[in-house]
Amino acid sequence: MSDKNDAPGRAIAETENYMVWEVQEADDEVTYHVELGGLTLHFFREEWSEFLQLTKVAASNT
Repeated sequence: MSDKNDAPGRAIAETENYMVWEVQEADDEVTYHVELGGLTLHFFREEWSEFLQLTKVAASNT
C-alpha cells in the first residue's frame, strides 16, 4: 500500500480486488484512497463525505 516515503495509511475496507484506505498527511489533513484495480481515486475529507453520499444513493437505487 505505501512505501517508506509515504505517510502511514490505515485500511478501511478490502476485498480480493478493491481497497479503501485513509492516510494522515504531514499537514494533519486526512486523505482517502479507493483502489479499483489499476485505478486509484484520491479524496480530501469534504470530497470523501460527498462520495459516500453518492454511493449510498446509488446503492439504494439498485
